[in-house]
Amino acid sequence: MPFATASDGTRLAYEVTGDGPPLLLVAGQANDRHIWAPVRDAFAARYRVVTFDHRGTGDSGKPDAPPYSTRGFAADAIAVLDDLRIARAHAYGMSMGGRIGQWLGIDHASRLGALVLGCTTPGNAHGVRRSPDIDPALLSGDPARMLPYLVTPAWAADNPGFLAEWGAWVAAHPVPPYARQLHYLASEGHDAWDLLPRITAPTLLIHGSDDEMNVVANAHLLAERIAGAELHIIPGARHIYFWDHAEESNRVVGEFLARHAF
Repeated sequence: MPFATASDGTRLAYEVTGDGPPLLLVAGQANDRHIWAPVRDAFAARYRVVTFDHRGTGDSGKPDAPPYSTRGFAADAIAVLDDLRIARAHAYGMSMGGRIGQWLGIDHASRLGALVLGCTTPGNAHGVRRSPDIDPALLSGDPARMLPYLVTPAWAADNPGFLAEWGAWVAAHPVPPYARQLHYLASEGHDAWDLLPRITAPTLLIHGSDDEMNVVANAHLLAERIAGAELHIIPGARHIYFWDHAEESNRVVGEFLARHAF
């Protein structure tokens, strides 16, 4: 397992799969690289796919200070690209990873090809917050409690093997409670609203229509703030649309990235 080193010395685990133009996949809150497992190989058929573990998750270091932030996570992502000597990459972030992607577009524009922001928000100050009733499930880290918000019941019923494997991975790669809280605070504290118009990378916003974790109204708000942004809503999809609507989401993202080759 290779490791990059963040500016504060935290070790960041990462993996590289495939060959072609670089594509950085950025996981969400308290998630590691494994969240991308169902779709990584599909992208690796065309791209050099980089996945990594955020600080506090997976095989990366888990410092308890200083406070985590989405802007800091973006700097960590750049540290991974630097370790690989990748000057420029497409970036695809989901959920909190989409908030991190906003900072990549704002602070690191020269390092980006195209930008995909999935199931994300501009932050609570200007976005539409989820129901507070969902927070306990989110903070629990319990796959069973989170599952109804992540995928459709039909897909869950048809994919027990994958869900068992995902649960086993989560159990084997626990996020310490303090790190889970730091991730939550970083995500809840995100606010790039005033700087979103600075994003110049071609941007795609993709979101499930039935997402309760990050409600779909946020995708429309982001589309209004980022010049030229494209918007694709997947009917019936919940938060992790790229699991249970993989065919549609992979096609839409793949076509978008192909149009913005570098």
